[in-house]
This record gives sequence, C-alpha cells and structure tokens, in this order.
Amino acid sequence: MVLRSSSGNSSVSAGPAAPQARLLAGRKHALDGLRIIAVAGVFFFHTATESMPGGSIGVDVFFTLSGFVITLLIMKERIATGRLHLGIFYAKRLARLWPALLALCAVIVTAGLLFPASGWGGQAGFVLPAAAYVMNLAHFGVFGDPIAGETLGPTWTLAVEEQFYLVWPLLLLGMLRFWKVRTAAIATVGLATAFVLNRFLLVNAGQPLDRIYNGPDTRADELLIGCALALLFTAVREGSSLHRALASAARWSAPLAGAALVAALFLLKEPDTPGAWFNTFWTVGPTALALVSAVLIGSLVLQPAGFLSRVFSHPWLARPGRDLSYAMYLWHLPVYLLLMRLIPALPLRIGLTAVLTVLLAYASFRWVERPLRLWANQKLEPVVVRSTVKPSKQPVSASAG
Repeated sequence: MVLRSSSGNSSVSAGPAAPQARLLAGRKHALDGLRIIAVAGVFFFHTATESMPGGSIGVDVFFTLSGFVITLLIMKERIATGRLHLGIFYAKRLARLWPALLALCAVIVTAGLLFPASGWGGQAGFVLPAAAYVMNLAHFGVFGDPIAGETLGPTWTLAVEEQFYLVWPLLLLGMLRFWKVRTAAIATVGLATAFVLNRFLLVNAGQPLDRIYNGPDTRADELLIGCALALLFTAVREGSSLHRALASAARWSAPLAGAALVAALFLLKEPDTPGAWFNTFWTVGPTALALVSAVLIGSLVLQPAGFLSRVFSHPWLARPGRDLSYAMYLWHLPVYLLLMRLIPALPLRIGLTAVLTVLLAYASFRWVERPLRLWANQKLEPVVVRSTVKPSKQPVSASAG
C-alpha cells in the first residue's frame, strides 16, 4: 500500500520527526523478559486458576506492550527513512505471526480427525475465526451464535491486536502528517480516554461480559496507552530535563508497578457477576492495569541498568521471551485440554503441559517462525534499506515537539 505525501513522493510523509536516540535504539531485552512472565501468568490462569486467579492480567500487559512495541517500530523506521512502507509493515507483521498460527490450526485439525475422541476432536469449526483473526468477534456472536473457541479460544487476543494493527499505523501517520510527535502523544491519550468512555457506556447499558471482554473497542485503550508511551519516548530528548525527571521517577516506580502486578496475579479475580464491582472494574480496571503495565515498561526502558531491567534481561528470561513466548501462548491451552482426559492428577498434568508447551514452541520457532521470518526479511528489508540510503527529498524536521 502506498500513500502520497504532499510533496508527491510515493511514501507516507515524514512530517516533523524526532532525532534518533538511545531511548529508541536497539532491542529492549527487558521487555522480552516481561513478555515471558506475562505468558506464564496466562498459562497458570488457564491451568491453575485457583492458585493464580489474576493470571489473565498477562493479557493486559500484552496489549500495552504490543502498542508500545508496534509504535516504536513505526517511529524507528520513520526516523531512519523519513517514511513508513505500509505494505512492507503489514507483510512483516503477517510473516511474523501467521505461520505459527496456521501450523497450530493444521496440527489440531489433523489430530482431531485422526483421534476424534481426543481433546482436539471437533475443533475444525474454530479454525476459520482463529486464522482470520476474528475470534474475538466470534466470542460475542458477531457471526451467529457466540463460540468459546476451546483450543483456539485464546486467539481472541491476537485478533484484537491484528485489528488494531490495521488501523493504528494509518491513524498515527495521519496525525504525524500535521502534528508534532508530542501533540500526537497527547491526542493518543485523548483517544484512549474516549474508548474508556465507550466501555463505560457499554457496561452501564448492560452489555454482556463477552462483548465487554473481547471487543476491539473495549481493549483499544490498553493498546493506545502503550502507543502513547512510545510516542512520549520518541519526543523526549536524551539528557533533557524531562528525560532526567522520567528516569528519576523510574527508579521508584518500577518496583511499585512490578509489585502491584505480582499482587494482582494472585489476588485479583475479574468479576463476572453483574453488580457495582462488576461495573466499576470493567469500566476502569483494564485501563488501570494498562497504566501500571506502562509504568513498568517505561521504567525498564529508562533504567536499562536497574535491578528489574537486569533481571528481566537475563538470557533465561529474555531469550524464551524473544523466541518462544508467542508459540507458548498459542500452544499451552491446546496441550492442557488434550491432557485433561489423559492425566487426572492436576500437578502432573500442569507439569507435562509446561514441558510439552515449551517443546512445541521451540519446534514452532525453529522450523516455522524463524525460517519464514528470515525469508520475509530478505525479501522486504532491501526496500527499507534503499529508503535509508536515498531518503525522500522532502526535508525532515528535527523538532520533537
């Protein structure tokens, strides 16, 4: 997809851009570590709910982190090349996420046909909404009767993210065409607030929990909070008074945010019965969790040498977070449901589920995800590199707002 800039170049207009800084440069290994911890929370929420009733907050962390990372990727390319190749952006996202999902669907359907009495039997009807990234809509009955999705039920979060990815780059680049980065960050916060108001209206109108839980609009504020954080970091000049103030705040906010999320893992049970607490939580709860997640994410980025950053950056967390977390999220529930009929003892079932999930995730990464991602990068990266070497003739402002 190509958009025309006002100068006539076949690209998205660069507009006012911020200078590249270490806040943006390099991979954030601590965030990889945070990703695997969030996956662990979701894993134990599905397998040991009584022990970790709040494990579902891993999803809230994921949404916030996804908004942050995707915006950071957009801004990095825009700063480096003066533009964003939307077609390449979407192709790379698809190459990163779709193959592993299709492989999961193929294995479950094949095994279900061969062994219909197993936990993977009768799952073929869930493949289309999962593979088409509309499982969240199917959960609350957009295409007919609501479906649980069973083994493929967790793909609702992937659907929310992919639906967001379709819209956000266009919206962001539209804002940056006319506004400075800092103004775009403020507008993003305003947009997130509007979605909180939307959720408030839905909750008070008595909409069912499936609608509130799975809606692309009812989760948009969490993603946008991560986006706003990335835009803020793009606008901050390293060494500025704002940067020093944020880094100072990160020293004490990181442990507080981390402690709050850990406490929520074990103490928070999302309400599912209508009432005052239900209305309050489902109006502001996801936003509050996203804000706490954003504080932790920002602190890890601002304090790369801090204690929590060093813990999360440890190879034992960062490497599986980088390479295995996505496939672990895909595979953990199918494996658990498969073993439910075979292993009655819960501790043994959870242990075996963990082992098999890691093995299948490694197989997915080694033989599906990495080869296809490398192939896609070899095909697509040269276009981006050529843009870096020969940027648009339109001058790029260094103002960050």
